[in-house]
Amino acid sequence: MSVANRPVHRPLSPHLQVYRPQLTSTLSILHRATGIALSVGVLYLAVWVMCASAGPETYAKFQGFNSSIVGRFVLGGWLFCLFYHLFNGIRHLFWDAGYGFELKDAYRSGWLVVVASLVVTAIAWIVGLRLI
Repeated sequence: MSVANRPVHRPLSPHLQVYRPQLTSTLSILHRATGIALSVGVLYLAVWVMCASAGPETYAKFQGFNSSIVGRFVLGGWLFCLFYHLFNGIRHLFWDAGYGFELKDAYRSGWLVVVASLVVTAIAWIVGLRLI
């Protein structure tokens, strides 16, 4: 057996199964996921505008979907993505300015982003439903 083909007895690189998920890594992944969801949401808005320009019947069908349970779930999820991405982006601006790098500050601002996103989403949803 040549030297290049001999098995090497060294530890493997750690995988995701080795690490316990941390708040900072989870929020980073969520930030990327919400960015993707917002991109898909822009396509949803484009379809809404096309349905509105296609005529009242087409628009009524689209609004019928928006009024369904699935449609409201999609709109509510997109609204949460919008606010989460906004607040986490503001958090990243503070990091870019050099603030909030201490571990306790990173966790505090992370939880603040999550809570603020949920609260503002709920407020926007309640206000939006009252205006209908």
